[in-house]
Amino acid sequence: MELTGQRVIAADRQTVWTHLNNPETLMACIPGCQELTGSAEEGFEAVVKQKVGPVSATFKGAVTLEDVVPGDSYRLVGEGKGGVAGFAKGAAVVRLRDVEGGTELDYAVDAKVGGKLAQLGSRLIDGFARKMADQFFERFQQQVEGPAEGEAGA
Repeated sequence: MELTGQRVIAADRQTVWTHLNNPETLMACIPGCQELTGSAEEGFEAVVKQKVGPVSATFKGAVTLEDVVPGDSYRLVGEGKGGVAGFAKGAAVVRLRDVEGGTELDYAVDAKVGGKLAQLGSRLIDGFARKMADQFFERFQQQVEGPAEGEAGA
């Protein structure tokens, strides 16, 4: 399965880069993340609980960063195992570039699933993956930009 997308974040490139490598930011952005440890230099380990259709599982996984060009791009490579539910593994390329109004974040994900998850069918899995990516980047944008005007006092 392949996913691509982009988002303009109202912050300078260095700020976006710093948040992309910050475990606290990432934990707050990953849907269902219960635990995230590690660092950008050594890789991250995570525990994520998710329900995909009728299958609920707690995934334990690891992510490492490759081809790092500080402030510009990197490639994330990871794998998660959810016991009898199956596994997910894949890679994502994330690129940043300056645009009017902030920083454009482009991503391209290539992922594979196996086990019970794979039996759910590609339409369900693709829809779930797209939803998770959208939620992650929506939360990421909110973390980096802070609350929208008018929300600060709410």
